[in-house]
Amino acid sequence: MRYFILMLIAIALGITSRKVEGVPTFFGDSLYAIMVYFGMRMLFINFNIKKIALLALLFCFGIEFLQLYDAEWMLAIRRTTLGHYVLGQGFLWSDLGFYTIGIIIAFLIDFNLVKRN
Repeated sequence: MRYFILMLIAIALGITSRKVEGVPTFFGDSLYAIMVYFGMRMLFINFNIKKIALLALLFCFGIEFLQLYDAEWMLAIRRTTLGHYVLGQGFLWSDLGFYTIGIIIAFLIDFNLVKRN
């Protein structure tokens, strides 16, 4: 349940970061990665947290590289609100770094939660 709540917090902060003027876009990219991490942690609760971090990072990188694929049907999905939030719009090398930062932050939060229990 705690991972679900952390995932919802990351989603809320990420959407809010896109709506508030002056918040740098990289903040939302890192929150996206945090959301992916906690979503995977929730789904694969018995996996080692290092494995979760790697899976989440691979997922985020995969979505970013998928942005290089611009078939018309994929562009149509990206034009929807949900498609835009999930698949993004354009490939940026810098996003890979921000995803990595987000995964590290989520991993450290999770590590401290696990250590406490």
